Amino acid sequence: MVEPIRMSSEEERMEYLEIARNNPFLLHSENVIIDLLTDSGTSAMSAKQWAGVMEGDESYAGSRSWLKMEAEIREQTGCEYILPTHQGRAGERILYGHLGGAGTIFISNTHFDTTRANIEFSGSSAIDIPIAEGKEPSLEYPFKGNMDTEKLEELITHHMPQNIGAVILTVTNNSGGGQPVSMANAKAVGEICKKHDVLFIMDSCRIAENAYFIKHREKEFENHTYKDIAKEMYRLTDGAVMSLKKDGLVNMGGFIALKDPELAEACKNLLIITEGFATYGGLSGRDMEAIAQGLKEVFRPDYLRYRIKSTGFLGDNLHKMGVPIMRPTGGHAVYIDAKAFYSHLPVDQYPGQALVLDLYKKGGIRAVEIGSVMFGTYDANGKLIPSPMELVRLAMPRRVYTQSHVEYILEVFQELIREKDNAKGVRIVKEPKFLRHFTAHFEVMG
Repeated sequence: MVEPIRMSSEEERMEYLEIARNNPFLLHSENVIIDLLTDSGTSAMSAKQWAGVMEGDESYAGSRSWLKMEAEIREQTGCEYILPTHQGRAGERILYGHLGGAGTIFISNTHFDTTRANIEFSGSSAIDIPIAEGKEPSLEYPFKGNMDTEKLEELITHHMPQNIGAVILTVTNNSGGGQPVSMANAKAVGEICKKHDVLFIMDSCRIAENAYFIKHREKEFENHTYKDIAKEMYRLTDGAVMSLKKDGLVNMGGFIALKDPELAEACKNLLIITEGFATYGGLSGRDMEAIAQGLKEVFRPDYLRYRIKSTGFLGDNLHKMGVPIMRPTGGHAVYIDAKAFYSHLPVDQYPGQALVLDLYKKGGIRAVEIGSVMFGTYDANGKLIPSPMELVRLAMPRRVYTQSHVEYILEVFQELIREKDNAKGVRIVKEPKFLRHFTAHFEVMG
């Protein structure tokens, strides 16, 4: 399908931002020209997926659409127990809510926002241990999404294995700039978890994109198919959670895949209480038909080449223009280093949020801050403890925008470069306890 784009004026957009309390999540989508807020659920489905929608079996229990989706996920993950959910965070809530609780620790290369929120809501603590290279945006390094395995050993030993809820490897590492994880790193993490008898879970939202990078950057896998690489990575784990709104190429859906029958049974009980019966989990039959097809299409070489190259086109051209970005460009998004772009703004004036607002004002482009708004915390005195990086994510929906849209984004950045020294910081004037970036209110400083 195609959708109309209404070209608003800068004056109109300033009014829209005022109504939205300077939070792009609170904007109406009809007032957005280019929407790069997220790649989650925003992709365009294929003709075969839409054909599947027409064949959806809406039976409450044991529908053929469920059996088709279950078979595809089981074949890819190698897990016996597949639990459908309406999206990824529902799977996180069920699995990490069951495993968590006061005194429990979860360890990840980098927890994403909903993962961390579900873990902390249970009373547990979430610890990020990305490799040092992953914290340097301008550094060229092939697998900046890797987990620091030396620190992993130290943390498990220090906190004791029985207190570790799970080790979570996020591929690709969204909060870390969309950077991939190597197979060698996944194997090392798996070996450490097995040695200490700690549960190893993969957040596989972008498993196909990660497989692309492994094939083209890890020589051992250059002759493997993308799907075989993904299957090998899954088999290193004890299970996975996936938001199918990313590499499932659909607008809604998720799953939990597990190998342990007792853990699967406990999660199934929670699923039935909160999501729906175990063979639909909050999804319609037509959703499941589209998922089963999307999980096949996402590993096709032509699709993945298009996906990675089109995101890279935006990243490479911004880099040539002198815009500081996370290098090398990831698969699903380009991440601007807002701390370097607005170097005159201190972290407690949230340079990432300032850039997000300026992008919308100048060009109607909606993006998201991934920095101290999303991940910052406060000390006992209420002083900001900033995020390690101040990034702005330009997330590219799959199979949606053309090169002309990307060229428009580049033109907007050219204007922002000319005016960047005049950029103003922002302050938070209202925020909730969890996931504040979704609903917080901001004020532009004078």
